[in-house]
Amino acid sequence: MSTKPDHTTPDPLHHLLARQEIHDVVLRYCRGVDRLDLDTVRACYHPDATDEHGSFTGDVDAFLAWIGRLLPRYTMTMHVVANHLVEFAGPELARAETYGIAYHRSEGGDPRGNLTTGFRYIDDFARRDGAWRIAKRVATTEWVRIDDAAGQWPVPDGMLTGRRDREDPVYAPLSDPEHDADPTA
Repeated sequence: MSTKPDHTTPDPLHHLLARQEIHDVVLRYCRGVDRLDLDTVRACYHPDATDEHGSFTGDVDAFLAWIGRLLPRYTMTMHVVANHLVEFAGPELARAETYGIAYHRSEGGDPRGNLTTGFRYIDDFARRDGAWRIAKRVATTEWVRIDDAAGQWPVPDGMLTGRRDREDPVYAPLSDPEHDADPTA
């Protein structure tokens, strides 16, 4: 697949909207991984997609099984994405390159449980049935740093912290101040 920019689409709005949809898929993927919400992760891929991710290479079901075993060893992960470039190879094919940093924290004494990783996602996206999803992902590791767990500052008691399940605040119903107001007040 050529990743040269596609200038044949007459409507530049198409590419603008497609770029946003693709970026949203990458962000939903990060949320799914960090919240251990494998259904959200699955929804980012086409059913026949493949993923090359570190020591793993395989299809979506195998990838989900792999991260389902790997991620619970951490008490927290946070994937932060930065540079995000989308290049089109047609109206329904694109390659996205996303730079990011992933933080992994664990309470154990194993230094591999507290690391920070610089990565890139090189994603081939396809638009099928009106939805942009990952058709093929190659994740590269650019660097890894071990963080000394002794240098971490504990989150003070009483502070709301993120959860790794559907009880995380991001899954709470959306509030609407106009309709949520107490009519007796």
